[in-house]
Amino acid sequence: MATTSITPTTHITPDNERVVAEVFIAAPRERIFQAITDPEQAVRWWGKSGKYHFNEFQMDVRVGGKWSCAGPSENMGHFTVHGEFLEVDPPRKLVYTWSSSWMPANTQVQWELDEQGSGTLLKLTHTGFAGNADQAKGHSLGWASVLGWLQAFVEKGETVDTRS
Repeated sequence: MATTSITPTTHITPDNERVVAEVFIAAPRERIFQAITDPEQAVRWWGKSGKYHFNEFQMDVRVGGKWSCAGPSENMGHFTVHGEFLEVDPPRKLVYTWSSSWMPANTQVQWELDEQGSGTLLKLTHTGFAGNADQAKGHSLGWASVLGWLQAFVEKGETVDTRS
């Protein structure tokens, strides 16, 4: 299953309302959906030592269910993110609200997983930045890292602890 895949790409809409990130992962979408929605797996791959790391994940993966994560950050100290699941359609789609201590607006994150040949095209869309260019740019950079970490975890078994 470990094959070379494309590097995550991101773009921000001209109105700074939306960040779109994509990556091809050489794995079935069921495996990727599991890595995204299983707290025991998410805590293993979401982050990088010296940057930030979500070391606490709680998820009630159902429409109306709540989720939260927290951890240390080199720049922000301890931080939290939380929200509510709006759509759960395994293994195709996951949509939830995203609220954090560093961003004043409530936003929405949508994961779409599309089977393609020997793997899955994952498209993540984060909306609700209300024209805030700094927040859109920061999240664009952040999501590129997150998708790269997810790709390395699913394809190669790389974790926060083994990542260089």
